[in-house]
Amino acid sequence: MSLICGVDESGRGPLAGPVFAAAVILDPGHPIEGIADSKMLAPRRREALAREIRARARAWAVASASVEEIDAINILQASLLAMRRAVERLALAPGEVLVDGPHRPRLSLPVRAVVGGDATVAAIGAASILAKVARDAEMLALHRQHPEYGFDRNKGYPTAAHLAALRAYGVSAAHRRSFAPVRALLESAQTTGTADGRR
Repeated sequence: MSLICGVDESGRGPLAGPVFAAAVILDPGHPIEGIADSKMLAPRRREALAREIRARARAWAVASASVEEIDAINILQASLLAMRRAVERLALAPGEVLVDGPHRPRLSLPVRAVVGGDATVAAIGAASILAKVARDAEMLALHRQHPEYGFDRNKGYPTAAHLAALRAYGVSAAHRRSFAPVRALLESAQTTGTADGRR
């Protein structure tokens, strides 16, 4: 039977941090209970499922695209790049790749886009969980470097507190300069002659 690989990303919307993607080939003979869209799961449940997926999947891989890549090629292309990297890192070659959403990464394998796939295809749901858990861990690491932005709480998303911290402390090396709120701050800093944030 042809192996099916599910692919999903995490972190398209935040103002900071890399975008992550995961690719998962589940074992159809050993289904994992409780897999769902990662956004619908409590953090502790998500982390427990991630451990189970890593232990029981036929193959899995996680990859990312950096803040610099996001700014250079835009967030959609960076997301697709992270997806391609994840699939290419798999220890097993799938027969078909199912990707959450309307866009497909360029691969040498058959790829199908499945809108809402993270809620309807177990392998995509599993990929969404691994990508989200990996990205959250990266944002905690970035929080230790830049605690003033509250990345441990906001995970880089544009919350009111995060935007207030950006205005107070400037733009860090972890921020995506191509995203509108960050870009606006940098442009304002240029016109007022203030320094460009922290490194």
